[in-house]
Amino acid sequence: MFIGHYSAAFVAATSPRAPRLGTLFVAAQLVDLAFFSFVLLGIEHMRLVPHITAMNPMDLYDMPWTHSLAGAIGLAAGFGAAIWLARRSLTAAAIGGAVVLSHWLIDLLVHRPDLTLAGGPPPFGLGLWNHPAIEIPLELVFAFGGLVFFVGRTRATAPRAWVPVAALATVMAVAQAANWLSAQPAAVIDPPPASLAISGLAAYGVLAALAWWVSRAREIKA
Repeated sequence: MFIGHYSAAFVAATSPRAPRLGTLFVAAQLVDLAFFSFVLLGIEHMRLVPHITAMNPMDLYDMPWTHSLAGAIGLAAGFGAAIWLARRSLTAAAIGGAVVLSHWLIDLLVHRPDLTLAGGPPPFGLGLWNHPAIEIPLELVFAFGGLVFFVGRTRATAPRAWVPVAALATVMAVAQAANWLSAQPAAVIDPPPASLAISGLAAYGVLAALAWWVSRAREIKA
């Protein structure tokens, strides 16, 4: 998934003791932020293989640090510790860590068997990327259902507070459409260009900034 991961951030942000939405957007994609950074550094590896799944050509064959359950738990613990240091709130830390960990659990739905428990076999993944008729509506329900849930449980605190919400929804939709409509490569690309990882990191950064903007214009209802 891509924008579907943000469902956990939207839901978590409706707790009065949770970190703000922008922070939770970073948490929701921390696993992939780490993965693309590790790809650029040569620590983890991927290649593009035509039609390895119906929707995604990424062969994620080496990602033991980020996409193992143990690695995701480690990232969740580290993020939670950072939240605790910033806010001295165990509840906020636990919520932030849980959102980080949700990434691996949601990935389990869509990935082909390339996720692991601790970096080695057996691999796991239910493979919904091979079933677009299921994955596409599921992703949209996760992402925009989460946004509707968040908006319904918050209220505007600034004039034209709908503008950042509309901007976030629009960029989410455009980014996801670009992801779905990207052409499959004609041949194996190993390694893929660095621009792939850089564009992913940039997209996550833009979406987190928009989520921060949304949180500046809304507050949780009493």
